[in-house]
Amino acid sequence: MDGIHYSLSDLLRVMQRLRDPESGCPWDIRQDFHSIVPSTLEECYELAQAIEDQDFDHIAEELGDVLFQVVFYAQLAREKNVFSFDDIVQTLVEKLIRRHPHVFAEGEIEGIVSNRSSVEDVRRHWEEIKQLERDEKNQSGVLADVPRALPALPRAQKVQKRAAQVNFDWVDTHAVLDKVQEELDELREALNSEHAEGINDEMGDVLFSCVNLARHLGLDAEETLRHSTAKFERRFQNMEARVADNGAALSAMSEKQFDRLWRLAKDDLGG
Repeated sequence: MDGIHYSLSDLLRVMQRLRDPESGCPWDIRQDFHSIVPSTLEECYELAQAIEDQDFDHIAEELGDVLFQVVFYAQLAREKNVFSFDDIVQTLVEKLIRRHPHVFAEGEIEGIVSNRSSVEDVRRHWEEIKQLERDEKNQSGVLADVPRALPALPRAQKVQKRAAQVNFDWVDTHAVLDKVQEELDELREALNSEHAEGINDEMGDVLFSCVNLARHLGLDAEETLRHSTAKFERRFQNMEARVADNGAALSAMSEKQFDRLWRLAKDDLGG
C-alpha cells in the first residue's frame, strides 16, 4: 500500500463506491444534502483549529476532510442529475478569473496584466464585481447575499463591512467606543427594569457594537474571541491544577480564593 499514489479521480471513485446502493457504506448511503451539513461545519472548524495551532500535519489531514465534503456533495448532486464535480470546478475557475481581472488579462488563465494593481485598487474593484454578480442574481441590496447560516460574529462583521461600503459607518474608533458604552448603559437600564425581552435586545446590541469596534480596530471578531477564550481556558486549567495539587476542588473555593488563584494563573501564563 505504501507505494500507491492516489489522485483526484481515485477520490471521486471512492465516493461513488461509498454511495453504491448495493455494496456501499450504509451510513454514507443514508446521507443527503441536509444531513451532512453539520459534518461540513465541524470539518471546517477542525481545519481552523489546526491552522490556529500551526499543526501542519493535521492541516493537510483536515484539508482532506474538507475536500471530502465537497466531493460528497458533488456525488449527491450527480445522483440527482443537478450538477457534477466538473461543474463545481468550472464555476469556481470562471468566478476566480472574473473576480481577478487585474491578474488574468482578457479573461485568460495565462493572460498577463502588464500593470500591477495595488491592494487598494483590488479592494476598490472587488465590491463592484460582487455587486454586478448580485445584480445578475436579482440580489440588488448591499446585504442581499450575506449568508444567514454564518456564525453570528462573522455574520455581524460582514453585515457591518457591507454597510460601510456605502458610507454607513462610524467616523472613527472613538465614536464606536462611545457607542459600546451607550449600549452598555442601555443594557444596565434593561437589567434594572427586569424586562426579559429588553435585556435580550440590549445584550445583542452590546455584542453587535463590540463586533463593530473590533472591525474598526482592524481585528477579526471571531479570531479575537477565540484567542480570549483560549487564554481563559489556559488560566482556568492552571487554577484547576493548583487546587488539585492541594487535594481540593474548585467548587469549594471562596470568592477571595478564586481571585487569588486567578491572579496566580495570570502571573504564571502572562497577560
